[in-house]
Amino acid sequence: MLTEKEIERYSRQIMMFGEKGQELLRDATVLIAGAGGLGSPVAIYLAAAGIGKLRIADFDSVEESNLNRQILHWNPDIGRMKVESAREKIEQLNPEIRVETIKTRIEENNIMKIVADADIIVDAMDNYDTRFLLNSEAIRMEIPMVHGAVHGFHGQITTIVPGDTPCLSCLFPTSPPKELFPIVGATAGVIGTMQANEVIKYLTDSGKLLAGQMLIWNGAEGRTEVINIRPNPACTICNHLQ
Repeated sequence: MLTEKEIERYSRQIMMFGEKGQELLRDATVLIAGAGGLGSPVAIYLAAAGIGKLRIADFDSVEESNLNRQILHWNPDIGRMKVESAREKIEQLNPEIRVETIKTRIEENNIMKIVADADIIVDAMDNYDTRFLLNSEAIRMEIPMVHGAVHGFHGQITTIVPGDTPCLSCLFPTSPPKELFPIVGATAGVIGTMQANEVIKYLTDSGKLLAGQMLIWNGAEGRTEVINIRPNPACTICNHLQ
């Protein structure tokens, strides 16, 4: 049962998917991998929506060059761990939810513990090596993952549902070259907000997920394109589920 305070706070959402849907959000655990440009809007909107537990994993500290896009972090946060800066803002935004922080790099020897009991994973990373680790664990545990990536005025998003959709390795058999890429903060805001929206839809069984589809955002021209994507039968990560 929702409390009177919860009913008041989430009244506009309850109009859409009822008290049962809000309870599903309250009872959920969401892993946000990365507390940067994508992770910031994801965390803000999931906290505002009333996700019961946000688990945020990031090993980095705030730098001045982050501040054009990583909106959870402000000038006084320079030098602080991103997860601590993020926790502070989220708890001010919604003190009714729980925030668990993991101050470590996501690696093969700890990813099982980091993913643990998450109901869904948000890939808010900026490198594909870590994305592939998340993807492999998501497939192994059969946990959905919302992938997002940005570059300049452009971005992409898809929701991976193990056994039903292509996984990240189907789409990118090898890691793209590492680079210090340009990024407009608003692009991260657009894609991160879409990622949060996918999480909310999945948990409440509302709307239609970007499952088996990739949405491409072209901010330079103010338009989107949605393309259908298919599993790769030769994929070594997810072909056992196909």
